[in-house]
Amino acid sequence: MAFNGITLHALARELQEKLTGGRIVKIAQPEPEELILTIKNNGEKFLLQISANASLPLIYLTSENKKAPLTAPNFCMLLRKYIGNSQIDEIRQIDFERVLCFKISHLNELGDPAVKYLYVEIMGKHSNIIFCDQDQKILDAIKRIPAQVSSVREVLPGREYFIPAQENKYQPNDINRTRFMEDILSRPVSIFKAILSSVIGFSSTSVQQLCTMAGVDSDASTASLSSSEKADMYDAFTRMLATIEQTPSPIIYLDAKDRHPVEFCAYPLLAYEGYCIRDDHNSVSEVLEQYFAKKALYSNMKQRSSDLRRSVKTLLERESKKLDLQIRQMKDTEKMEQYRVYGELLHTYGYQIPEGETSATVTNYYDNRELTIPLDPQKSAMENAQRYFDKYTKCKRTRVALTEQIKETEKTVEHLSAILNSLEIAESSNDLDEIRRELEEFGYIHKHAKNKKEKAGKSHPLHFVTEDGFHIYVGKNNYQNDALTFKKATGNDWWFHAKKIPGSHVIVKTEGEELPDDVFMIAAELAGYYSSGKDSEKLEIDYLQKKNVKKPSGAAPGFVIYYTNYSMMIHPQIRGVKRIED
Repeated sequence: MAFNGITLHALARELQEKLTGGRIVKIAQPEPEELILTIKNNGEKFLLQISANASLPLIYLTSENKKAPLTAPNFCMLLRKYIGNSQIDEIRQIDFERVLCFKISHLNELGDPAVKYLYVEIMGKHSNIIFCDQDQKILDAIKRIPAQVSSVREVLPGREYFIPAQENKYQPNDINRTRFMEDILSRPVSIFKAILSSVIGFSSTSVQQLCTMAGVDSDASTASLSSSEKADMYDAFTRMLATIEQTPSPIIYLDAKDRHPVEFCAYPLLAYEGYCIRDDHNSVSEVLEQYFAKKALYSNMKQRSSDLRRSVKTLLERESKKLDLQIRQMKDTEKMEQYRVYGELLHTYGYQIPEGETSATVTNYYDNRELTIPLDPQKSAMENAQRYFDKYTKCKRTRVALTEQIKETEKTVEHLSAILNSLEIAESSNDLDEIRRELEEFGYIHKHAKNKKEKAGKSHPLHFVTEDGFHIYVGKNNYQNDALTFKKATGNDWWFHAKKIPGSHVIVKTEGEELPDDVFMIAAELAGYYSSGKDSEKLEIDYLQKKNVKKPSGAAPGFVIYYTNYSMMIHPQIRGVKRIED
């Protein structure tokens, strides 16, 4: 959900509860359009990050400080002059706008009590941080807006602060049944556009939530709504406003396929339930910090892994084509025995065959049936026999060579498919470094020249723990798979893997205990989720005790063999576990 009025409403309550009465002890401006306020209140220290960046405006409590420049910008110096070591009296949202107002008390130059206001506007490209005196006159802003830039509102020192009115839009609390049904839902546009253009603070996500609650199609025209459907829409609207006044339940929704962040919200969203993974948090600030961190990590990982992904896909495509060609060539050698029989029969009956014949029909003494043999009329029967023996020898030689080549190509295809799956679940630069090292060691890509002083970081397997305390480990690449199976796991631990497709090795540590049935299912679902078959509705998983898993001599990392195993059908998913950060 964008930083809409609903998100800011919930955040304002959180900041009011934690920061009101607190003292601003430090003000920093680490980026041209960003502030970090350090606030002490009730024995705790809080870091409030505020950004007016047009591409990513935000405000939330953070756990990570940023290094400030040696020379503070003018706006930062002005704030330090007036509100350094001042007290936050109130934090409130202006109506339902995307604006937070900080009322701050301090002592002026004469030592008398004074009040200042800091407005944080989260409005996309129009976002700003504006500092005002007690008469709402602008002292300065982190982004000055002259009349040449905006004819609606100048943001310059000495100008009066105000929020531009939004034409034909209403504050949510000012909307009654009549206005909602006869005005908003009577506009000649889609239901989605009618509400989005009418209600202040609502974003596309909140409009979609409202339509889902009412059970109507947001893309349908307002003219298609019946009276009862309009009534249902208004009832859903009032329920939604009531929910907003309740204690927030902050959530990040993660894509069920690759766990990248899809949406964040202060309250549950019906539209995302069922096909996204819920990642619940304790506060709105925590959700915002985690969401943007995960979003940045996901984008960064996609960008950093794109070259490797492209290289592996190109290699895999090439090897797959080579395998197809080898299989077709192997199919051609199926006539090998036929050529041998032709040659032997021509040797036997050749004296009976006249010169210049294009074919000869003889009795096949292997099955006592008549057999017609094609002949080259330019050659004698014996020369035709030798030609068929030569074809037989060539096919035999080709078959022997292709048998080994197909085995090697299949291993390469399987290896590259496993590496591609590793790239899909890589979460850090250390994971990518391990995958790159494997590609280099097997000659798939050229070795990457690294600075000798550069030390590779450590990549760790995924670590989960079930509700009843069983620890489950999931390898993110082939090296980790090997380490988990043959170093981390002991003989009686259980080993899981998706059947006959690339995927992670999953280990459940038993510590000598009997595994409950549900733990078997949870581990199998993880094995399916971290495999190339994670999008399947049903997937077969092999599982057995680790002592029965063997590694062939000279096999590539992550490749094992086993003969006695159990299998189960599962739906790939992550449930019943909590992830542990090692």
